[in-house]
Amino acid sequence: MDEQKLLERITVNPAIFGGKPIIRGRRLAVEHVLGMLAAGDKAEEILAAYPWLEADDIRACLAYAHRLVSHERVEPAITEKAA
Repeated sequence: MDEQKLLERITVNPAIFGGKPIIRGRRLAVEHVLGMLAAGDKAEEILAAYPWLEADDIRACLAYAHRLVSHERVEPAITEKAA
């Protein structure tokens, strides 16, 4: 599935989690899935915990995060060395 199709799985509903990105209109936030992955949970474990979730939903969360950070700009802080 191409990235655009994956990203269509990510939706926003102001009535759910204050408008945070969610998966296919369900009450599961993208940040929650990313947090589980960051904590070391395997995709299979996440899919078992949420039977309605599909592997492409997890890939959609990763594509969404990639899209966000790919537009991020980081300005280096200039500090003086202590004498």
